[in-house]
Amino acid sequence: MPTIAAQPYEYSFPSGKLALVVIDMQRDFVEEGGFGSVLGNDVRPLAAIVPTVRRLLDGFRAARLPIIHTREGHRPDLTDCPPAKRARGRGKLGIGDQGPMGRILIDGESGNDLVPELAALPGETVIVKPGKGAFYATRLGNLLETQGIGHLVFAGVTTEVCVQTTMREANDRGYECLLAEDATESYFPEFKAATLAMIRAQGGIVGWTAPTDTIVKALR
Repeated sequence: MPTIAAQPYEYSFPSGKLALVVIDMQRDFVEEGGFGSVLGNDVRPLAAIVPTVRRLLDGFRAARLPIIHTREGHRPDLTDCPPAKRARGRGKLGIGDQGPMGRILIDGESGNDLVPELAALPGETVIVKPGKGAFYATRLGNLLETQGIGHLVFAGVTTEVCVQTTMREANDRGYECLLAEDATESYFPEFKAATLAMIRAQGGIVGWTAPTDTIVKALR
């Protein structure tokens, strides 16, 4: 099987059975004026990984491997958003409120779109998820099972929340998970560092990590 030089040891995957999952690279989290910045965060570290995520996407596209994009978003009537989630945070604006890019975290609003540089191409799957993890209340599990995919590479934001949650969900379901270290980011550098350490601790208790260029090289 092909291998990728990773931590804590080499990551092996069967040819043609590896998929890329790009988590929540949407305007609400990455661009100024979106939900992330409204909450008082510096979005520049997240915006800085866009070219790296694009390299990863291009590598998977060149290898003709499956690509799945996710967006955290809710129905306009918020029936899929628990009241506790909406109330939490106590910021100036919350989920469903009108922001600079439309209603915050609402599917169909401009802020909920993927950033233009990382837009999905025809044939690539886009999953709108109401929770932090991409398996909860979505068709992701069925999609992967139908395609016979058991190995996943992850990228996206934020490292410690939606990315890690989805990796842990995948790990519990038996998937072998690899995180592209430089194609993920957090508003808090220490949170990203801690998450990378947790993922690969104890012999890869959640999965593996590796740099994007190492992953792309292995795909060739």
